Amino acid sequence: MLINGAGGAVGGYAVQLAKHAGAHVIATAGPRSSERVRTAGADEVFGHGVPELSALVDVVLNLAPVDAMQLAALTSVVRDGGIVVNTTVWMPAPSDEERGVRGVNLFVNSDAAQLARLVTLVDSGALHVDIARRVPLAELPALHAEAAEGTLSGKVVVLPSATSLT
Repeated sequence: MLINGAGGAVGGYAVQLAKHAGAHVIATAGPRSSERVRTAGADEVFGHGVPELSALVDVVLNLAPVDAMQLAALTSVVRDGGIVVNTTVWMPAPSDEERGVRGVNLFVNSDAAQLARLVTLVDSGALHVDIARRVPLAELPALHAEAAEGTLSGKVVVLPSATSLT
């Protein structure tokens, strides 16, 4: 499977979950996050864009905010009868009826049973949550500024003032 836009937190989880399910994972990510994507378990990592693959994939999962042409181009790496799953809700998932490639739009719905399974995976160590650091609540404005600059990597836990940072 190809995970397009695997460099963010959701992409990292997608890579780990796909590997946990036994998939061969090909990912796209920027230079700043490519090593983190490899560490998450991607078998192959390419830069942004549609990679030149040695074989077609069964599934493309698009997590990246791409334009309509870039999204449509992802169907070119999907085998006949495969699927393109798109999480960018502002445009529909592309399909190729001639080749039997389906496009599916994915929307997030809260599901207690799925969340419980994810917690089990985290607790067992099968799913790693990348917590970059912990900061006191008083540093929240600086943290927001850092997020706006796009320099955060991983998740940050904001702690109430009375909580220790250890």
